[in-house]
Amino acid sequence: MVGMFDEGSGPPLVVIPGVQGRWEWMMPTLRALSRRCRTISYSLPGDLGSGARMDWTIGFEAMMRQLDGVLDRAGVDSAALCGVSFGGLVALHYAATRPARVRALVLVCAPDPAWQPNPRQARYVAKPWRSVPAFCLTAFDRLVPEIRSSLPTWTARLRFTLGYVFGALAAPMNPGLMARRVRLQQTSDFASDGARVKAPTLVISGDERLDRVVPVSSTRRYAELIAGSRYEVMSGTGHLGLLTQPDRFAAIVGEFVNANGH
Repeated sequence: MVGMFDEGSGPPLVVIPGVQGRWEWMMPTLRALSRRCRTISYSLPGDLGSGARMDWTIGFEAMMRQLDGVLDRAGVDSAALCGVSFGGLVALHYAATRPARVRALVLVCAPDPAWQPNPRQARYVAKPWRSVPAFCLTAFDRLVPEIRSSLPTWTARLRFTLGYVFGALAAPMNPGLMARRVRLQQTSDFASDGARVKAPTLVISGDERLDRVVPVSSTRRYAELIAGSRYEVMSGTGHLGLLTQPDRFAAIVGEFVNANGH
C-alpha cells in the first residue's frame, strides 16, 4: 500500500481516518501515539496515495478488504483499531465482521449507526463541489470556538491553525469522494454491529457544546450499543481534540491499547 504510516513499537494500533480519507492530516497525533505503541495508518480506498480502488458495488466490504490488506502488509494477525469520525464506522464494522483480527476498539467522535446529516451537511453531500466555498467559510464557525477552548494562548492557536491549513493543502480532500462515502453510510446497515463487537471498546468524544460536526449524543450512544464499553470525554475539546491536544489524546488511547491490545 502506497504511503502507509507505520512507526513505533509495542502492541499494534491501526488508526482509520475520517471522511476526508487521508492519514496525513493526523500526523501530529500519529507521532504522539507512536511513542506509546506501534501506530499504523493509511488512506481510505479511492484517495490519492491509498493504492486501493473503491468498489462501490460492494460498499463497506471494499473498506474491510482494504483493512485486511493493511494488517497483512504490517505483518500482524490482529491489532487494536482506532476509528476517527467516519472511520469509526469502518472500525465498528470490521470489529463486528472480523472479530479475530481486532484486539481492542477505539471510536473517536464517531457517528452512530442511526446518524443523519444535518441540513447544512445534507446540502454539502448533495452538491459537494459547488459547496466547497461555503464549506471553507463555515469552517470558522465550526472550528474557532473549539480552537479557542482547546489551546491556551493565541500563539498556540495560530500555530495550530497554520499547521491545520497547511496539512489540508498538503493532503487535499476530494469533496465528491467524501459525499459518496456519506451517501454509502446512509444506505448501509450497521444496526446489529454494536451487539457483535467482542473486543474491549473505548468511546471518546469532546464537549457537547464544541463538537459541531458529529453530535456528542450520537457518539455517546456507542456506550449503550457495545456491551462493556467505556466512555470518556475530552473536556474542553470538540471534534478535533485528537489534533488540538495530541499528547493528551495519545495518553488516553495509548493506556487503553497497552492494557487491552496484547
